[in-house]
Amino acid sequence: MFSNARTKRRAKSTVVTPSPPLPFLGEPSESLYPSREDLWSLLAVVAIAASVIVACNFVIGVLNRKPKPFCDSVGESSNADSLSDFCEPCPKNGVCSDGELECVHGYKKLGRTCVEDGEINQTAKKLSEQIELRLCQSHAQHLCEGTGAIWFQEVDILKELDEQMLMGNSGLTKEIFIYAKQRAMGIIESSLEVQISDGVKLLKCPEQLAVLYRPRLCCIRQWIHRNALIILPLPFLLIILMKLLRKIRRSRYLSTRAEELYEQVCDTLEENAMSSKTTSGERECWVVASQLRDHLLLPKERKDAVLWKKVEELIQEDSRIDQYPKLIKGESKIVFEWQASLSSRTRMKRATRMEKLVNNVFDSHIKQQRKLEDNKFSYAEGS
Repeated sequence: MFSNARTKRRAKSTVVTPSPPLPFLGEPSESLYPSREDLWSLLAVVAIAASVIVACNFVIGVLNRKPKPFCDSVGESSNADSLSDFCEPCPKNGVCSDGELECVHGYKKLGRTCVEDGEINQTAKKLSEQIELRLCQSHAQHLCEGTGAIWFQEVDILKELDEQMLMGNSGLTKEIFIYAKQRAMGIIESSLEVQISDGVKLLKCPEQLAVLYRPRLCCIRQWIHRNALIILPLPFLLIILMKLLRKIRRSRYLSTRAEELYEQVCDTLEENAMSSKTTSGERECWVVASQLRDHLLLPKERKDAVLWKKVEELIQEDSRIDQYPKLIKGESKIVFEWQASLSSRTRMKRATRMEKLVNNVFDSHIKQQRKLEDNKFSYAEGS
């Protein structure tokens, strides 16, 4: 029983798969097919190569492509839509013919466009400024002095532009020279007034602009002329004001000086009265008015009769002074005599002198004290 089982197992294990009749018709090996990673790398390389080929073809096409020719300027507006696929519209400020671009005067070619020529514009602007200056100065001279032209013919201005261009020696070609002159004339006409009379174009500087070109002396003269009614009375008012101020100043001076002289007269008369009493009548108690006047007044004040007259008015109002005529050496003269008591004024004068003395002593003491303090401070700093 066991032998039969073993025989069956051996028979089963020894079964061999039959080989195909042709070897290449058999199943391929697993190493023949690429892996998934190799497949993705291959696809990436193919994509990069395709991109490089496409880019190179595009660059070569752009480099080899010629720009479209320009459409002719004649009839461009009517055929622009139909020719846009075959030619490029002519740019502004340009003239196109046979596919080529040429810029008009005053513009220069920059790539496939026309840009404004700055040198020509600068020349035209400079010329227009010179003409404007000449016309406005002439009009300003007419406003100031009544001489000088106001209106100028266009022909004369063009001639002057030619002269300015030749003097400037700009080195421009004839065509550009003509265009610059036309451009300058256009600027001039836009800033000045234009008038046509009998078929002739006339230009002038506006009065509002010509006023700015007047000389300074002319402006002052015209201002004085406009304000003559206000300016003419000013010198007279100034003279009157100066006289009034001088009169007020003199009045104040006379009042102050007269009071000073009056005080001196009182002191002199009082001292004379005191000395006459102490000498027991050997000295006169009166003083001649003219001698006292010459003694107190300065040499330049003696010529001023008003000053001493004011002093006499103050003396007449003072009841302490007696004024009367007296015959002296055969001549009648006015004399002053002190009639008041001497005690009160003497005490007042002594008190005043004592007060001044005390003030002087006090001031000197304060100065000396400050000096000592300054010396102590400087000694402390030095140490």
